Amino acid sequence: MKIAVWETYVSRKDGLVMHFDILVPDTLTNENKVFEYGKSYLNSKPFDTKSLTSKECKICHIDQATPEIIKDIRIHGYSIIEMENCQ
Repeated sequence: MKIAVWETYVSRKDGLVMHFDILVPDTLTNENKVFEYGKSYLNSKPFDTKSLTSKECKICHIDQATPEIIKDIRIHGYSIIEMENCQ
């Protein structure tokens, strides 16, 4: 499965900046759906964040999904790779 990688940077209200990737099937072209997935992920966090818009989230590249990512996408519609300040 090919996936679109959406590189995302969201400011936390404590001043740190979260960096994570939202991974979706490359056939998903509705960026608002990608933002919904990102907001759902942010809502799962115990800290407050600022908004997620096209300014914070942009398609970066297309890649090949791993079995774990494919499983996440089949269950949730998306997968997240946490990079910085996500815990």
